[in-house]
Amino acid sequence: MSFAARSADLAAPTRRALDDLGAGVDALVARTMAWSDVNSGSRHLAGLARMADILADAFAALPGPVERIPLAPTERVTAAGEIAAQEHGEALRIRVRPAAPIQIALTGHYDTVFPADHPFQTAARRADGALHGPGVADMKGGLNLMLAALTAFETLPEAQALGYEVLLSPDEEIGSPASTPLLAALGARAHAGMTYEPALPDGALVSARKGSGNFSLVLRGRAAHVGRAFDDGRSAIVAAADAALRLHALNGQHEGVTVNVGAIDGGGPTNIVPDRAVVRFNIRAPDAEAEAWARAGLDALMRALSGAEGIAARLHGGFSRPPKPLAPPLERLVAYVAEAGAALGLALAFRPSGGVCEGNNLTAAGCPTIDTLGPCGGALHSEEEFALADSFAARAQLSLILLHGFASGRFDARALRA
Repeated sequence: MSFAARSADLAAPTRRALDDLGAGVDALVARTMAWSDVNSGSRHLAGLARMADILADAFAALPGPVERIPLAPTERVTAAGEIAAQEHGEALRIRVRPAAPIQIALTGHYDTVFPADHPFQTAARRADGALHGPGVADMKGGLNLMLAALTAFETLPEAQALGYEVLLSPDEEIGSPASTPLLAALGARAHAGMTYEPALPDGALVSARKGSGNFSLVLRGRAAHVGRAFDDGRSAIVAAADAALRLHALNGQHEGVTVNVGAIDGGGPTNIVPDRAVVRFNIRAPDAEAEAWARAGLDALMRALSGAEGIAARLHGGFSRPPKPLAPPLERLVAYVAEAGAALGLALAFRPSGGVCEGNNLTAAGCPTIDTLGPCGGALHSEEEFALADSFAARAQLSLILLHGFASGRFDARALRA
């Protein structure tokens, strides 16, 4: 049964727009696969520039200018423990009716975790019909759904009551180091947020999220010849191993906090006491109190390392994704999304996640955000990444119903901000 047959309470233009979205699903899928064939790894500047050109052309269909925003370089820690500049692609911004009384933020990212030399480069259809390719779910499929829903929304008479701002970033997969100020500013001026990370394979959306911080601990010791002057050396690798064990020991000490030591760089010839090492780790925390506890643990670690004779330690990085707890404004937004899903015959489920995204940043800026409005998919950040083609139509329709609800007053966006 079509949506129009189930929804006599909606005006004819809305019913037509919903059915048109359903009829256009093949084009959505085809465009997603074409975009996924363009490598746009977070540090592949040429690929990001090519993808930005494609998106600028596509989003020019909306009634607002496409702005290309250069992002300032950020700092990164090299394997040698030195600070180097990290260049980034451009952010894209489209503002439509910025003076309207209701303002919605829509965000997404066009970078992926797959670098230019990664073997996973092209999209294809699996035997079961699902899309398989780099970014089909995370999140070139989501960007397609966003654009389709906005294009359909612009055909509705209610559209004039609602303004929105689209922000497409090139650095989400590395923690949004350069686009964080743009996200904070956008979140400060919007009533509600819609972000297009993929929904879970079973159709569930994410409600609450943990916060996340990425860190690099640079350790410097004293090099020495292991045969002639071993006792004169101070091993940075041994100090790194000690630090890694201390970090890992924080797990299980506070509910919801996880600490993952992801890599240790350093060392060299075995006849030299190594004088440099870098420990790279991630911390996840469910709320502000847990994040403060984790910070205290890092302070204790640094005090312990500073007491080691001949070892110098310096910590880089921080918590770039604030926790996104299920506070009352977000609970109300979740209820709106559930109601929009019910209008489509979808019994949507919502679950918390340890994953993080731009929705963390928007919500922390006072803009409650539902951030899994993309297609249903899974195996993210792996060569098995997939998106379910039969979810594209329903998820684009879900966004349209949500936008229509905000514009018509059925869903009170301004109350979310209050």
